[in-house]
Amino acid sequence: MATQKSEAAGTGRSAAKTAPRAGAKAASTGAKADAAASVARSTKLGPDERDAAIARLKEKELDILVVGGGIVGTGAALDAVTRGLSTGLLEARDWASGTSSRSSKLVHGGIRYLEQLDFRLVREALIERGLLLQRIAPHLVKPVRFLYPLKQRFFERVYIGAGMLLYDIFSYTGGRPPGVPHHRHLSKRQVMRAIPSLSNDALVGGLTYYDAQVDDARYVASLARTASSYGAHVASRVKVEGFIKVGERVVGVKAHDLQTDEHFEIRAKQVVNATGVWTDDTQRMVGERGTFKVRASKGIHLVVPRDRIQSAMGMIFRTEKSVLFVIPWGRHWLIGTTDTDWNLDKAHPAATAADIDYVLEHVNAVLAIPLTREDVEGVFAGLRPLLAGESDQTSKLSREHVVAHTVPGLVVVAGGKWTTYRIMAMDAIDAAADALDGRVPKSTTQDIALLGAEGYQAAWNKRAKIARAFDVHKVRIEHLLNRYGTLTDELLDLIRSDPSLGEPLPGADDYLAAEVVYAASHEGALHLDDVLARRTRISIEAWDRGVSAAPVAARLMGGVLGWDAAREALEVERYLERVAAERESQLQPDDESADRVRLGAPDIVKMD
Repeated sequence: MATQKSEAAGTGRSAAKTAPRAGAKAASTGAKADAAASVARSTKLGPDERDAAIARLKEKELDILVVGGGIVGTGAALDAVTRGLSTGLLEARDWASGTSSRSSKLVHGGIRYLEQLDFRLVREALIERGLLLQRIAPHLVKPVRFLYPLKQRFFERVYIGAGMLLYDIFSYTGGRPPGVPHHRHLSKRQVMRAIPSLSNDALVGGLTYYDAQVDDARYVASLARTASSYGAHVASRVKVEGFIKVGERVVGVKAHDLQTDEHFEIRAKQVVNATGVWTDDTQRMVGERGTFKVRASKGIHLVVPRDRIQSAMGMIFRTEKSVLFVIPWGRHWLIGTTDTDWNLDKAHPAATAADIDYVLEHVNAVLAIPLTREDVEGVFAGLRPLLAGESDQTSKLSREHVVAHTVPGLVVVAGGKWTTYRIMAMDAIDAAADALDGRVPKSTTQDIALLGAEGYQAAWNKRAKIARAFDVHKVRIEHLLNRYGTLTDELLDLIRSDPSLGEPLPGADDYLAAEVVYAASHEGALHLDDVLARRTRISIEAWDRGVSAAPVAARLMGGVLGWDAAREALEVERYLERVAAERESQLQPDDESADRVRLGAPDIVKMD
C-alpha cells in the first residue's frame, strides 16, 4: 500500500506484510525451525500454509493435537499454542461448518438460565461477553439491545426486573465494566414508539437490556487463523479416521487429507476431542463409550428483511418450550429458535415446514402485521451439543460443559455454549497439560486479541478518512472494518491493485468481490460453499441464497486456488444442488423426510 494511503487508513500493518511465508519455514525439519516459525508466522491461512501445516504434522510429535474445528476446538488450539506447546488442529470439513456457524449469533449470559437458578453459568458467560466485546474481538462482537415485553402490570415487572438487575450485577463481577448499558423499564407508550410493528394487545409495557452478537462462522475462522499465526499447525478438510494406541494409551490419530486423498499418521502426547455433536462418534473410534454422552438438539432460524418489522431493537419472547428471539442482523432479522431432539445426519440438519410454521406462528402472535412464508429470505438449522441426562426434553438438558480424560492420552470436552468457548478450551488444555511432563504455563487467552482486533477502535474513528483515501464509500469501509478489523488494509490493497474487486457480488450487494479472493488466499476457504455459507452469509441473506453470486465467486476463488473451468463448474453445480435440496427439505412435514431430501445433494468432498 502506498505510504500516503497507509497513513490515511491507519488500520495497522498485518504481519503478513513483513513476516516470512510459513511454507518453507514450517516444512523444514527440527525443533529449531519450528520454534522460529512460531515466533514469526504469516497471518495468512491459505493453501500454501495448509500444505506446510500438514507437512509439519506428519513429521514431528506434537504436545497437543486438537480434533474439531468449531469454536471450542479452535479456541483450544489457540490456548495450547499460546502456552508454548507445539499444537496441531484438524477439522474434517470447513472451520465452523457444524454447530458453530448455525447458532443464534448471540454472545450472551443466557437470561433464561436465571430462572433455572444456574447463576454460575450466567455469571461466567457475562464475564466472557465483556471480554469478547472489549478486548478479544471488538471488531466482530457488538452490543445489541433487546426488549422483553410484559403482559402483567405489576408482578411480572417486579419479577423480570429483579432478574435483569441480577443480570447487570453479574456482568460487573469480572473486574472490568460490562461494555453494555444496564437494563431499563419502559411504559407501553415508549415500547410502541420504539417498535411500531408490535400488536397493541401484545403487551402492557416492557424492559430493555443489552447482550451482544457475532458472526459466529467468521469468528471461528479468525480464531483458527490467529492460532496459526502463533505457530499452531492447522488444517481443515482433514478427517480423523481412527486413533493410534500403545496399550491403552492414545498416542496419535490416523488422518485422511480429503483434498489429496492422502492417508497419514499424526503423533501427539495428548489428543483433545472437541467434536461437539460428533463426540460420541469420535469416542467410539477409541473403543470406549466414555463417561458421558452428548445429545443433539435442533434449532432453526428464519432470516427476513429488516423492513418487514419496524423496530429500533431486538426482542425476546417466552414460548411454551423455550424463548424466541428477534435479532437485528444488518439489513435483516434473525428469528428463532426451536428446540427439538435430532437423531439424523449431524452434518446437514434440516429445517422442516413444521419448524418454519412454528417460528412464524409464535412471532406473528405479537406482530400487528403477520409475516408469511414469502417474507422468509433464508433458513438455517443447527445442532446444540447438550450433555445427555434423565430429562426427555432437550430444552432442559445441561448447557454446562464437562472435561474428562476418558482414556490415557485423550481429553474430551463437551457441552457448554458458544459464549463460554474460551473457558471450555482453557479447561480442556488444563486437563491435557496436567498429563504432560514438565510445568506448563497457565492460559493467557484472556489477554490475546484475535487478528484484526488491535487498533480497531482507532481505525473505526478514522473510517471517513480511510474512505476518502481509497475513494470508497464510508459504508463499505464500515462493513470491512466490522468483518476484518485492522486487516481491512489487506482487502483495500487488493482493490487498489484490481479495482474490479471493489464491485459487489451479483445478488449480494453487501459483499465485495475482494472478500471472495481474500477468503481463499488468507482465510482457509477451499470450496465455494465455504465462502458463500461461512466467510460470507450470502447463502442465508440473499433472496436467491447465492445462486447469482455462485459463478462469479467460483471464478474468483479459482484464480487463487488454481481451478480450471471444469472445477469451477463442479463447485457451482454442487452449490446449486445444496440450495435446491435445502429449499425442498423446508417443504417437508417431518425430520425424516427433510433429512432424506437434504442428503440428496452430495458434498463437494466425499466424507466416506
